[in-house]
Amino acid sequence: MTETLSNAAESAPPKRRYAPLAANENREDYSLRFAAHSFRKWSPFVVATTALGGIAYLADFAIGASIVLSYGFTSGVLAILAAAVVIFVTGVPIAAACAKSGVDMDLLTRGAGFGYFGSTLTSLVYASFTVIFFSLEGSIMGQAFELALGIPLPIGYLLATLIVLPFALYGMGAVAKMQTWTQPLWIAGLVLPFVVVLVREPGKFAEFTHFGGTEGAGAGFSAIGFGFGMGVALSLIGQIGEQADYLRFMPEKTAENKRPWWAAVLAAGPGWVILGAAKQIGGALLAFLALGVVGKTHALEPIAPYLEAVKPALGPVALTFAALFVVVSQIKINTTNAYSGSLSFANFFSRVLHKHPGRVWYVLVNCGIALALMEFGAFGFLNKILGFYSNVAIAWIGAVCADLVIAKPLGLSPRYIEFKRAYLHKINPVGFGSMVVASAVSIVAYFGAFGPFLAAFSPLLALVIAVVLVPVLAVATRGRYYLARPNTVAGPGTDVDLRATHTCSACGDPYELPDVADCAKQDGPICSLCCTLDNTCHDVCQTTGPVALGLPAVRTP
Repeated sequence: MTETLSNAAESAPPKRRYAPLAANENREDYSLRFAAHSFRKWSPFVVATTALGGIAYLADFAIGASIVLSYGFTSGVLAILAAAVVIFVTGVPIAAACAKSGVDMDLLTRGAGFGYFGSTLTSLVYASFTVIFFSLEGSIMGQAFELALGIPLPIGYLLATLIVLPFALYGMGAVAKMQTWTQPLWIAGLVLPFVVVLVREPGKFAEFTHFGGTEGAGAGFSAIGFGFGMGVALSLIGQIGEQADYLRFMPEKTAENKRPWWAAVLAAGPGWVILGAAKQIGGALLAFLALGVVGKTHALEPIAPYLEAVKPALGPVALTFAALFVVVSQIKINTTNAYSGSLSFANFFSRVLHKHPGRVWYVLVNCGIALALMEFGAFGFLNKILGFYSNVAIAWIGAVCADLVIAKPLGLSPRYIEFKRAYLHKINPVGFGSMVVASAVSIVAYFGAFGPFLAAFSPLLALVIAVVLVPVLAVATRGRYYLARPNTVAGPGTDVDLRATHTCSACGDPYELPDVADCAKQDGPICSLCCTLDNTCHDVCQTTGPVALGLPAVRTP
C-alpha cells in the first residue's frame, strides 16, 4: 500500500509555484483574477474614497485650458460639458458591472464581446491610457519642482516617477490609506484659488465668458471648434477603467447596503467626470486669468496659473503651498495610473507569454515608459496626443457599453460576465470587430479623409459605429462566439455557493468558485490564472465534456 501511494505521488504532476511577488495577494490584489469576496473587506465609502482619490490629477486643468485657449469660451466649455455627458452615460453600466461581478476592466472586456485574446488589444489601449496620463501628470509635477525648487525638468521627471512607487507597489491597502489621508489637503488646495478670485475679483468670471481664445476662434460658437474640443475631452473616457479597478473591491450588494452601495458606485464610477469637467473649466479660468502674466506656454502648465491665483491670499508662502498642492495631487493620480497600468500590462503579457512574475514588476514597466515620454516632451503635444487617442478609446468603451446595455438585456449575449479562458473563444467578432471597424473609420476621419466636420467629430463617429455594430454583429453571429462551451460549474442556473472555495489542482491554492474552471487536462478544478498560464493544454477542455470538480466545496471562514 505504501509503495502504491509513493508511486502515485511520483507520477503526479508538480504543483505550479508562483514567484513570491505574484503569490502575495496583499501586493498582487487579485490582479488577473476575480476579486474574492473574502478580500473585499472595505466599506462602500472607503472604496469610493479610494477610487475618487485617483481623480486628483491636474491634467484636467491643462486639458481644459488647452481646449478653451484654442477654441474660445463658448465652444470650449460646451465641448467639455458634452464630453462629460457621454462619459457619464457610458460609465454607469461599466462601473455597475465591475462592482457587481468583482472584475477589472480587462476581465469585463473579455466577457463583453471581445473574447479571450480579443481583449489583449484593449489591454494595450488601456495601458497606453495610463502611460500617457502618467507622463502628463508627472510632467506637471516636474514643472512644480522646477518652479519651486529650481530642479531641472529631466531630474524633476525622474523624482515624479520615483515618488509614487512605494504606494503603487503595495496595492489597495496602501493606496486606500494614502488617498484617505491626503484628501483634506487636496480638497482645500483645489477650492482655494477659486475662492480667492471670487472674493478679490468677482468680475473676472464675467470676463471669462467673453474670452475668444488665443488663436482667433472668437467667443461665439463654432461647430468645428466644439467637435475638436470634445474630442480632446473625450480622451478621458478611459478613466472609467481606473475607477473600475477599485470598484471591483466593492462589498457584495445586499438589501441592507443597497443605497450606499449604489451611491458609492455612481459617485466613484461615472461620477468622477462631474468633478473632472468642473476642474477642466476651472483650469481654463485660471489660465485665462494668468495669461497676461505668464504667457500662453506657462498658462497651460497648471502650477503657474494656480500660483498667480493664490498669491494675493498666501503672499510669501504661496509658492510653497502651490508646489505642495501639485505634488500631493500628482501622487494621488499617478499612484492610480501606475496601479491600473500594472494590471493592464500584466493581463496582456500573461496571455501572450504565459508567464506572470507578479503585478509589481509591471508597475516598473508602466513607470519606465511614462518617464521616457516625459523626457521626450509629451506634454508639449497634449492636444494632438489626446485627440488621436480618443478615437480608439471611445470605440472600445462604446463596444463594451453596447454589450452591457443592449446585447445582454436582449439575450444576444450571456447575461453574466465570463472571463475565464476555459469558456471563451479566442476572439469574439462582436465587440472586437466593432471596436476595430469603429476605430479605423474614425481615425481616417480624424485625418480629414471625410472633410473637416467629420474630422472634428471623429470620436463621436467612433462611438456611434461601435454602439450600432455590436447588436448587429451579435444578431448576425447569433451570439455563438461569446462562449466556447457553457460554464456548468458556476454559470447561471447552477445552485452553488459562490463564496465556497475549491483547491486548484495546478497550484494547490484555494479560490472562490467564480475564479475556478473545470479542467480536462488536470481532471479537476483549476484557478483562472493557472488556466491562463498553461501553454501545453491546447484548450482541450473546449472539445471535452465537463469535468467534475472532484472536491467538496469548503465554505470560507
